[in-house]
Amino acid sequence: MADTQQEGDASAVRLKGAGGGFSRWLPLIILAGVMALVVVMGWHEYLSFKTIGLNYEYLREYISNNLFSALGIYIAAYVAVVALSLPGALIMTLSGGLLFGWQIGAPASVIAATIGATIIFIVAKTSLGSTLAAKAGPWLDKLRDGFKENALSYLLFLRLVPAFPFFVVNVVPALLSVPLRTYILGTLVGIIPGTTAFSVAGSGLGSVIEAQNANHNACLAANPGNVDAACVYEIDTSALVTKELLLAFALLGLVALIPVALKKWNSRHVS
Repeated sequence: MADTQQEGDASAVRLKGAGGGFSRWLPLIILAGVMALVVVMGWHEYLSFKTIGLNYEYLREYISNNLFSALGIYIAAYVAVVALSLPGALIMTLSGGLLFGWQIGAPASVIAATIGATIIFIVAKTSLGSTLAAKAGPWLDKLRDGFKENALSYLLFLRLVPAFPFFVVNVVPALLSVPLRTYILGTLVGIIPGTTAFSVAGSGLGSVIEAQNANHNACLAANPGNVDAACVYEIDTSALVTKELLLAFALLGLVALIPVALKKWNSRHVS
């Protein structure tokens, strides 16, 4: 009878552990499933300046009549783009400046990007953090200790310097046990310069889109039977990302590392 009771208790513990393991992976499974659905359905292909440009007048009219609901939709869409790691954060930032003006678009983009990045951080920390720590060995503990000691400065550096993919910077701090509060603060502050710069750039694209729309409509009228081949709608935003802008972000990133350098210098020279 006692053996039966012990076996029952052991089975309950195993079931509890299995359930806990599944619940730990559930956020990652859901996020990956939504990402796969978006890609399979091709919804991410609508995230382009062509979509914004072709609907520019309608979007401007809707925003002028429904500012708060439009802003809510924009923030929700931006959060989804970042949380699902879709390649469209720059387009969203430029579009925010274009449609709302940089004074509204920049803060909205910063808030939305921070929320989306925090979602990834929490999912990665919940599902991957303990698993990686168990398998990585002592080298990860050393890296984690070094990162945690200057977590905010390192986060600011990673956010300010555009050499690091946004998705990677969202995940790595979670694997290094960075506190949630530090992560949110570092993300929020670190993306302000770049987001503001691209929002300002986006706010000046109205005339470019209007000219492109006029040319596109004229092309459609002149080529009614061969639209796809003759009337290519394209707005090149790559010119907005200049070497000077990237250099400015890199310099800001180095400024963020000054406290780390000073701390190390003092530790070596103070007897």
